[in-house]
Amino acid sequence: MAPSVTHVTGTVAGGVEVRFTQDGIAVCRFRLTETPTQWDAAAQKWRDLDPIPYICTAWRDLASNAAESLVDGVNVLVKGRITGVKDDSIYLSVDDLGISLRRRIAYTETSLPSPIAARPVTAPPAPQPAATSQPATGPGGPPAWWEHKRAANWS
Repeated sequence: MAPSVTHVTGTVAGGVEVRFTQDGIAVCRFRLTETPTQWDAAAQKWRDLDPIPYICTAWRDLASNAAESLVDGVNVLVKGRITGVKDDSIYLSVDDLGISLRRRIAYTETSLPSPIAARPVTAPPAPQPAATSQPATGPGGPPAWWEHKRAANWS
């Protein structure tokens, strides 16, 4: 009998653990919680059912990439083979893995925004009043004789 392939959408619960075999092959393990929903016709709304816990294992490049990309609380899409059921958890051997874009933006290495895009957006500077041809003779401005001498080319 072939292992059962399934697709799961859930939330990573806890940290991602990565180890290496004696041959240097990466093995990653993480917990996943899927919360199925069901339409309640009497209340006319969706309600959450009991969460389903999964223990996922990924190998090689997928394991390395998962260890670098996944954090607690991120929603993911997993394609994998059920390898067992133990202690009320379903064990999955992960074949493919992706970040769910339902609640976040994901960037790939080639689509990373520039550092300028990470800066906070600020309002443009307020326009400065245009310089007038009349000299400012008030406090902080040059005295009246200054403009007269300057206009006469300081002979």
